[in-house]
Amino acid sequence: MVDPDRLVCFTIDDLVLALPLEKVERVMPSVRLTPLPNAPQAVLGILDLRGKVIPVFDIRARFGKPWREISLGEQILIAAASKRTVAMVVDEARGVIDCEPGSITASVEVLPGLEHIRGVAKHASGMIVIQDIDRFLSIEEERQLDGALEGMERKNG
Repeated sequence: MVDPDRLVCFTIDDLVLALPLEKVERVMPSVRLTPLPNAPQAVLGILDLRGKVIPVFDIRARFGKPWREISLGEQILIAAASKRTVAMVVDEARGVIDCEPGSITASVEVLPGLEHIRGVAKHASGMIVIQDIDRFLSIEEERQLDGALEGMERKNG
């Protein structure tokens, strides 16, 4: 028998999204973000987590949801991408679920052209869109983020 995929589920408005459990480092209450000049539009700002600067992705915009101020009721999900630790503001982290591998459909079959989507899982609770955190930013956005972070370090360094 194949082990199930373990996913951390979270919501953005009416969407149920997930990241693989092994990518998620922690979930924490929302905090005030620091703006990051010259960052890509997909980055809301940065936060300081025990001395580590973490870019915060705007997952709402990736799904065409309207921008809104971060509220105290929201949560921040910290995840390990291949290049750096990143964060996303989510409405609510719902916990960990097990999805049988056969219940996940690859994104190219369901949502072609959305590189930041790994796939869609069918679960007893409904459909869950699984994020690919390593591909959330385009190559150009990654370069722009690198430049913005380096510029901030030079300014503060």
